[in-house]
Amino acid sequence: MVIDINSSHMHENIRSYVIEELKDHSTSIMISGSFISHLPKIHQDATTAIPIPTSTFTSENDTQCGELMIHNYGHIEKLIIGAILCLITLLTIAGNCLVVISVCFVKKLRQPSNYLIVSLASADLSVAIAVMPFVSVTDLIGGEWIFGQVFCNVFIAMDVMCCTASIMTLCVISIDRYLGITRPLTYPVRQNGRCMAKMIICVWLLSASITLPPLFGWAQNVNDDKVCLISQDFGYTIYSTAVAFYIPMSVMLFMYYRIFKAAKRSAAKHKFTGFPRPEESDGMISANGVGKVHKESEECSNLSKLLKNDRKNISIFKREQKAATTLGIIVGAFTVCWLPFFILSTARPFICGTECSCIPLWLERTFLWLGYANSLINPFIYAFFNRDLRTTYRNLLQCRYRNINRKLSAAGMHEALKLAERPDHSL
Repeated sequence: MVIDINSSHMHENIRSYVIEELKDHSTSIMISGSFISHLPKIHQDATTAIPIPTSTFTSENDTQCGELMIHNYGHIEKLIIGAILCLITLLTIAGNCLVVISVCFVKKLRQPSNYLIVSLASADLSVAIAVMPFVSVTDLIGGEWIFGQVFCNVFIAMDVMCCTASIMTLCVISIDRYLGITRPLTYPVRQNGRCMAKMIICVWLLSASITLPPLFGWAQNVNDDKVCLISQDFGYTIYSTAVAFYIPMSVMLFMYYRIFKAAKRSAAKHKFTGFPRPEESDGMISANGVGKVHKESEECSNLSKLLKNDRKNISIFKREQKAATTLGIIVGAFTVCWLPFFILSTARPFICGTECSCIPLWLERTFLWLGYANSLINPFIYAFFNRDLRTTYRNLLQCRYRNINRKLSAAGMHEALKLAERPDHSL
């Protein structure tokens, strides 16, 4: 209110001053009257707010998403990032190709249970071939999408489907290992090639179902000239992350817990009662040495019988321990690789909205490539715990293609003979 009063008073002073000046210079009354009549209008125009050009603001808002997502790297940074991404991609392709070749061409490895490993390797190989190169190029130029709007939808569909198929195959493998351990007599009957093929088809169909909503209008991907981002719709984000990660991770953790409990029960059950206890051994001293020797020989005989009778149970116990260890490392590596990315993907729409991503590009790409690294380490995890795969890898890398099946059979026979000769080492 004070500002309005002061401005009115100042206007009156200016108006009177101009009138006096016009009279002194003998200016015509018509001109002065016309000039004076426009002064209130000038005052009115001056006191009104200046309108903001909405067209300029709108265009800047439209390009804000693309500008936020782009980051410029120096030449040294591009060289280092490019070398790392190329190394991850090439190692992923090489490792998963070894798995597919080993299982498909080595007779001993062509078992129904290994079909799931081939499906996992195929999904990881698809990630390395169809997804990683485009992400690498996009990262090297600072995050700008240069492959067009049409291919953006295809790329997102391939990325989501292949990564989801890899994750869900790991989930099915954990279920397969659990049933093989807890139901050793009944599960192998159902473990045939046709059953495994149906399970693999279901995994890929369910993975493909996550990619369909953005293609059919439920949730549109963020797609312009500079940015290619999966849909940030709230409902679709919750649905896709739950089906692709949270539900499979929960199942894998539950299966690992059950296998761990089974291995623990088996360890408690396979304790031999034929061993003399420390307190009993102190009181074994008899009146004559002959009775002591006879007692010890009788205990050794009982121990030998126990070892022969429980050899099958010992083998089951070792298998349970190995399955628990293998699945624990698989679940741990899977969780470390994918959990940060999916937490970020779930929280992003609620933090940034549905139109764009406000997360720093380096953080998004770090978590994304950490998830892709799971496709790299899967072949090496299975090779580390599977002697046949290790032997096959070594022969293939050394170009020794002939007689691989015979070598695997000989290695298996040698291992069985070692266990038969020294059964006490299997405890």
